[in-house]
Amino acid sequence: MHRLLIDQPGAKRLLLGNEAIARGAVEAGVAVAATYPGTPSSEIALNLFQISRETDRYFEYSTNEKVALEVTAAAANAGLRSLCLMKHVGLNVAADALMTLAYVGTRGGLVILTADDPAMFSSQNEQDNRYYAKLAGLPMLEPSSVAEALAMVPAAFDLSEKLHAPVLLRTTTRVNHSTAVVELGPIRTPVTAGYFKKDPFSFVTVPAVSRQLHVRLLERLEEAGRLAEASPFNFEAGDGRLGVVCNGVSYGYVHDALEDLQAGGRVRLLRLGFTHPLPEERIRRFLAACDKVLVVEEGEPFMEEAIRAIAQAAALTLPIRGKGAGLFSRLYEYDPAMVRRVMAAYFALPQRPAPALDLSDVPALPQRPPTLCAGCSHRATFYAVKKATEGLDVIHPSDIGCYTLGFLPPLSMGDFVICMGASIGSACGFSRASRQKVVAFIGDSTFFHSGMPGLVNAVFNNHNLTLVILDNRTTAMTGHQPNPGVDMAELQLEGFNRVDIEGVVKALGVAHVSVIRPYNVKKSIAALREAIAFPGVSVVISREKCTLYARGLRQLHGRAFTVTDKCRNHRECVDALACPAFYLEGDRVRIDADICVGCALCAQVCPEHAIQPLRQE
Repeated sequence: MHRLLIDQPGAKRLLLGNEAIARGAVEAGVAVAATYPGTPSSEIALNLFQISRETDRYFEYSTNEKVALEVTAAAANAGLRSLCLMKHVGLNVAADALMTLAYVGTRGGLVILTADDPAMFSSQNEQDNRYYAKLAGLPMLEPSSVAEALAMVPAAFDLSEKLHAPVLLRTTTRVNHSTAVVELGPIRTPVTAGYFKKDPFSFVTVPAVSRQLHVRLLERLEEAGRLAEASPFNFEAGDGRLGVVCNGVSYGYVHDALEDLQAGGRVRLLRLGFTHPLPEERIRRFLAACDKVLVVEEGEPFMEEAIRAIAQAAALTLPIRGKGAGLFSRLYEYDPAMVRRVMAAYFALPQRPAPALDLSDVPALPQRPPTLCAGCSHRATFYAVKKATEGLDVIHPSDIGCYTLGFLPPLSMGDFVICMGASIGSACGFSRASRQKVVAFIGDSTFFHSGMPGLVNAVFNNHNLTLVILDNRTTAMTGHQPNPGVDMAELQLEGFNRVDIEGVVKALGVAHVSVIRPYNVKKSIAALREAIAFPGVSVVISREKCTLYARGLRQLHGRAFTVTDKCRNHRECVDALACPAFYLEGDRVRIDADICVGCALCAQVCPEHAIQPLRQE
């Protein structure tokens, strides 16, 4: 039995934040869940996928976040408790469905988890998705801890069913990826068979219907405001005329700062966990009891601006600050020391910082930039493209995935990256705006996610570009989740079909399609040269399983390589490939046999053929 299915209310468990959220969904009786994987939310999906294999709860990896939301919205309107998961930028993809779904509402509970990523640990931006709650007119909850993340999931489902509206549950990386002891609650038996009662004048959003639905949306939002006033997720602590308002992980930092500054008797705290709509009356009462207020929130001044507006409407003139010079930044994550320092300065509280540790005898940590894994097939593909385009002026639009790292030297295969699927659309634009050659890259999962419309556009408008689809047979960057091109039989999973990328590309009308095996360098270079010379749209599918995925399936059978005495120290292998299996011993190149996977790429690059398979003892 999956450990998150254990029905022992009151039992204590050490859980990752994302595991706690998955457990909360189980306790809430979730029946349907869907996602497109994205860090920092990925582990929630993994656990729900595993649970679905043991129970009658349904889970799917959808082709993209918009589809995931449409699946769960339909299930919720058939009466089933449904959960839609995504990282913060995924909500951009789902936004088209979200905005109108807010009008339509739901019959069963629907929780939409958006995992924001302050400091961009694994993302291309650090947008603050609290604004989606305001834009869509939807209620939103924000946990401050792992334990609260678990508790908020069932509460979010209850709130959704009370309001007949989707509820946003906004987390951040620090909550998703922290570990803490939580107390398990009872598991609600899920209702897994729903029924959709037809009502076109509630569900078919033609203008005449939507005008009435907008009225309902505003009525639901007004009711949500009343619920926010009494929500246990909004609470006060402390006493005094100095006020702090905070949310999310900032609450933990503020709590620590108050203890460090011994200011509990001077500072009163308002922690907001039900953050849209804000509890305006509660905030007014809090402000009236303060002489000065500091708003502590990572990201944008979402609460700060709203609280200032509440104060203005109530004719309260106290200083309310949050972001600004000498205060908090709109950039990156916060930390306890930063929050303590800003609070002390803003409130003129005495600080007694701990003496700094003497680290003068500690060497600096070596830099460890992100890199493609040893034996990664993307490195072989990029090398082949580089050789195939020697002497040409080439633009390389790229996309979101492991292969984005190809922009780093010495491969330098990435010139323009915006969002999922944008490499092909960008390539179309570059092909019309410039006489430079255009060779774009996209991964297999990203191609299914949002790449196909761009390719249709390229074919229809007869753009001149080459697209390289890096088919490593899995969604590698976020942890080897399946996509429509994965052979699920290799995972001993039944009930799935497989979509062939080559067949899709040909069906879309691409006239020149070739498939390469990138570890065969000469043939790959020749095929790429032919594709790049083709006038119009050409597609090269580089097909080789992700090395880590293949290792997990016990399909890696190559022998490690070694540098022999034939080496003349040209260092073409290191300078052209930068495989992390290489290292220098004195002035000589060596290969770490524990890292090398035996892909033989470097052996084909070496001008002296000095790299040979390591003899087995």
